[in-house]
Amino acid sequence: MRALVLDFGGVISKTLFETHSLSEAALGLPSGTLTWRGPFDPDGDDAWRAMQAGEMTERDYWALRMRETGALIGEAWTEFPEFVGRLRGAEPEAVIRPEALDAITRAKASGCKLAILSNELDLFYGKDFRSRLPFLADFDLIVDATYTGILKPDPRAFRFVTDGLAIEAKDCVFVDDQAKNLNGAVAVGMPYVHFDVTRPGESYALALDMLAQGN
Repeated sequence: MRALVLDFGGVISKTLFETHSLSEAALGLPSGTLTWRGPFDPDGDDAWRAMQAGEMTERDYWALRMRETGALIGEAWTEFPEFVGRLRGAEPEAVIRPEALDAITRAKASGCKLAILSNELDLFYGKDFRSRLPFLADFDLIVDATYTGILKPDPRAFRFVTDGLAIEAKDCVFVDDQAKNLNGAVAVGMPYVHFDVTRPGESYALALDMLAQGN
C-alpha cells in the first residue's frame, strides 16, 4: 500500500497571493490594492520573511493580513473563515489547483491511499467548506489540527496519518509548501516533496514519480 499525503492550503488550493485580482473584485477594491505576495515576492513582504524566519507563526501572519484587508473596506473580521469567505466569494472550487485534481485522480487510479494533513483546514476555511468540494470524498483520511490541536511539524501529527491509514511512514509521500513542516516528516521517516507554489506542476510530478518508484 502507498499513500499520497497532502497539505491543503497552497498545495491543493491556490494561495491568496495568487488570487489578489479575484479578492480585489470581491471586495470592490481597485486593482493593485493588495500588494503582499509572500513567496512570489518575499523581498516585498516583510511579514512573510519574519514568518519564514520563525519570528511569527503562520496563523499570526494571516491574522495580520486579515486585519489589514478588513480595514481597507471598514470591516473588522475576527475569524479566518470570514476573511477567506469575503476574499474567495461563493465558489471555492474556482481556486483549487487543476494540477492537484489531476494528481489526486492519478494517485487514486494507481491504487494509492489519499490523505490530507492540515494545520487549519476548518479553522481557516470554515466547517462548510468541505461539503462544497466534491473531490474531497476521494480522500481516505483528513487530519485537521483545528480539532486535534497537534500542529505540523510535531511528529504526532504525522502519526495520526500513519495510524489512521494503517500504513508505514516510508510508504507515504508527504507534500507541503512550508519548509518547516517537512521536519515532522523527516522525524517519522516519511518521504516528502517541498511544494513550490510557483511551479505546482513540477512538484506534483515529482510526488507522483516518488510514489511510482517507491521513493
